[in-house]
Amino acid sequence: MKVPRRSARQKNLQKDAEKEEAINLLEQKENTEEVVERSKDEETAVEEENFVESPVVSDDDDEDFSDDDGSLGESGSEDSHLSGEEDVFVSSDGEDSFDAKSDDVSGNGASGSGRDETEHGKDDDAESDDSRTVVEESDSSEDEVDPRNTVGDVPLKWYKEEEHIGYDLAGKKIKKKERQDKLDSFLASVDDSKNWRKIYDEYNDEEVELTKEEVKVIKRLLKGKAPHADFDPHAPYVDWFSWDDSKHPLSSAPEPKRRFIPSKWESKKVVQYVRAIRKGLIKFDEKPKEEPSAYLLWGDDSSAIDRQGLAYIPAPKPKLPGHEESYNPSLEYIPTQEEINSYQLMFEEDRPKFIPKRFTSLRNVPAYEKAVNENFGRCLDLYLCPRARKKRINIDPESLKPKLPSRKDLRPYPTSCFLEYKGHKGPVVSISTESTGQWIASGSSDGTVRIWEVETGRCIRIWELGESVSHVSWNPLPERPILAVCMGEDVYLLNTGLGNAEEQKSLEELLRVETPSTPDDSDNDKTAVNWVQDDKHGGIRLKHFKTVSSVEWHRKGDYFSMLMPSAQSKAVLIHLLSKKQTQRIPFKLHGLPVSTAFHPSRSAFFISTKKNIRVYDLLKQKLIKKLETGVREVSSIAIHPGGDNLIVGSKDGKLCWFDMDLSSQPYRVLNCHPKDINRVAFHRSYPLFASSSDDCTAYVFHGMVYSDLNQNPLIVPLEILRGHASENGRGVMDCKFHPRQPWLFTAGADSVIKLYCH
Repeated sequence: MKVPRRSARQKNLQKDAEKEEAINLLEQKENTEEVVERSKDEETAVEEENFVESPVVSDDDDEDFSDDDGSLGESGSEDSHLSGEEDVFVSSDGEDSFDAKSDDVSGNGASGSGRDETEHGKDDDAESDDSRTVVEESDSSEDEVDPRNTVGDVPLKWYKEEEHIGYDLAGKKIKKKERQDKLDSFLASVDDSKNWRKIYDEYNDEEVELTKEEVKVIKRLLKGKAPHADFDPHAPYVDWFSWDDSKHPLSSAPEPKRRFIPSKWESKKVVQYVRAIRKGLIKFDEKPKEEPSAYLLWGDDSSAIDRQGLAYIPAPKPKLPGHEESYNPSLEYIPTQEEINSYQLMFEEDRPKFIPKRFTSLRNVPAYEKAVNENFGRCLDLYLCPRARKKRINIDPESLKPKLPSRKDLRPYPTSCFLEYKGHKGPVVSISTESTGQWIASGSSDGTVRIWEVETGRCIRIWELGESVSHVSWNPLPERPILAVCMGEDVYLLNTGLGNAEEQKSLEELLRVETPSTPDDSDNDKTAVNWVQDDKHGGIRLKHFKTVSSVEWHRKGDYFSMLMPSAQSKAVLIHLLSKKQTQRIPFKLHGLPVSTAFHPSRSAFFISTKKNIRVYDLLKQKLIKKLETGVREVSSIAIHPGGDNLIVGSKDGKLCWFDMDLSSQPYRVLNCHPKDINRVAFHRSYPLFASSSDDCTAYVFHGMVYSDLNQNPLIVPLEILRGHASENGRGVMDCKFHPRQPWLFTAGADSVIKLYCH
């Protein structure tokens, strides 16, 4: 059978193992030397003669072996054991090492020379096998090896009562090793020559043996030397200055002029010091104030009060003792027995606190009975007394409340339900009042639009559109009784048939579309709106490409805006009724639009998103102002007839009042409704505004705006109007004021319209 040849790697591993054994033998010698040094004083002269000195690692040279022949640096008997036949090799770090056999000979003396060669060969094979299994090829250094225990930076006393010490990389518990008792550990340390190099690692529960290089580093550090032997603390000085062609050490340049003239910077500094001295900032020959070492204990030190300031109140001083408190007072101060008995008949507050007594000597005076109680009471007085003057302001809590006018002084305003308009079969989504106040229009989710007479509650006309109505709006001009109705993607401009014959004739001409208009092209962007004549309902039908949510009329009655929230950049369109034209707004929309409104007097346009409200100038085509609402989501807006104030309703039940001349933040935020606010509205002539919510209530407020810009608006809550029933979680869907009377119309999800009057 052929024995396979060992590769060069296996040979190197075997040499490494032999090198480790040599190092271990040398460390045994060092251990023996330390033991001998500790017991020198106690050993006898015979033991000193029989002692063989072990080689010691030289700290001065930091060399254990000679570089020439690999022998020990120490001279003596140890050199005789080293023969030239022993193999010597050089390690990778440049230090000479011995063969395992040579170290065995040098460490054990003559007893080791007779070692069996076959046994030595078996040990070499075993060591090479172990080295082959342990050594792994890796580019990482020893410092980069991850710890075996991954328990983290926690105190190990937490695992004191546990059976494990931590967890390995796989998450498995690391069991604790069985601990030896003191006697066994001592015997094992005596038998083990390497015990002095072993350190217990409490973190990983294992013993770590220091290497030869680590021992060298520790010894050098203990002696105050550099850790590495190749560091030269006394390196030769390198002169970095070039002395070539330098005859004189000083410069031969002429003296500068500034050395012979006064410095202007010094003169400026002198002027600063002079000014500081004149102002008294710098003082000379002033002695520090000496504080008196003694002070009056029983007297009134007025200077102490001055030092502490006006707010300081000194502690009250007790009354000085008089003649009656002497231990041997005169007979005139001692009360008789009758006087003492009369003291018992007095009230406790009127009794004397101290009754004089007479004693023959001071030794006979007993201890004061109430000494502890009085001292304790005085301490309580000092502890509880603030001893400082505090200006206490007595304010009536009622005076902090805002002084609001009485509700009786703010009449008229709607208080009670006067009339109900019934006829719809579904929730009434939107209502709108005619400019004269005689008629009211309503749109419902049942697909019908109705016109009611306000004073009688009679329904005079019904349109069956067949689809849920989202919004209705009446033309603001009395001579144009046109009703705009939003239903899905269509907008109907209906002729209500009200007014005289001349008005009806002009309306028929206005609501006539001669030819179906094609979509207008502006900047290669189609608006996709068709004006179509609707003979069935008597009006015009505008076909849009997205669902229309609301329509708002301009104050002149010719322009009206359409809101399509899902149309992105084409979400807001403005139509011209007289010319049957459509155009987009020349502004970029920032967010999803919720509602729009025209300014009541100027050419301004309001666009509300879920968070902000932007005001644009339609003539100059620029942004005027941006209002920050600070609410969760805006639901509706309403503009004050003056045009400088507006209110915003949100879906978190907050009502915000904005004064655009004051700030871009809300002037007042009213938390009035517990549920979503669906609609807010201003009265055209009365200082009233209202809000409707899904909580089936409508709130009426007094909102007075003054012409004086220095006076803030007055906002007073007036009335809570109830009466609607909840349907599918919805309450009051819409609210509108009568254009001339202080009346409020509310449309509920219970398909009822209510009129509240004063």
